[in-house]
Amino acid sequence: MSGCIGLRLDMQVQPKLKALRESDFWGDSRSARPLVEGTVARGALRADSYFYTGKIGDQPGNQMPFPVTRQVLERGQQRFNIYCSPCHNYTGDGNGMIVQRGYQRPPGYTDPRLLGEPIGHFYDVISHGYGKMPDYAAQVTPTDRWNIAAYIRVLQLSQHAPAAMVPPGTQMLTDAQATAAASKGVATAEQGTEKK
Repeated sequence: MSGCIGLRLDMQVQPKLKALRESDFWGDSRSARPLVEGTVARGALRADSYFYTGKIGDQPGNQMPFPVTRQVLERGQQRFNIYCSPCHNYTGDGNGMIVQRGYQRPPGYTDPRLLGEPIGHFYDVISHGYGKMPDYAAQVTPTDRWNIAAYIRVLQLSQHAPAAMVPPGTQMLTDAQATAAASKGVATAEQGTEKK
């Protein structure tokens, strides 16, 4: 039995090739082997180019690649609050905490230029950055980029919704409208009672 000591190979002394070290085993002397041509890593096929770029050809697209549900908007709001609100603020007005401490102010999402941008523009900006804004491709998954873009649309709509979209009885009146209604004896939502 004493003759068998020393024949055991533990993991720390096993024959192996260390990454990027020279090796005489291969003809090109490299221990790291090149990928087989055409190899795609699992989960990295990206066959739906619109989903991964937000563009149709070279132009930003103007539709979501999946249905917008309450869960999509809630997830978009959550991700927006984490990654976007430090600069863009929770309301999207561009006056976040980082801006208040000296960082260049981004435009608010209600800026007329951004109101007219297709939704794919916001996806692309999150993916690649824009101006002083860095890209967030490493931090935010493609699905969450779309979720955030959908939530940005909600922020824009919440501040620029046409009056016809607001259900009757829930519209906010301007001061002049409220005064005129009060003088006619009509109750407003704020008053809650009708003048007699």
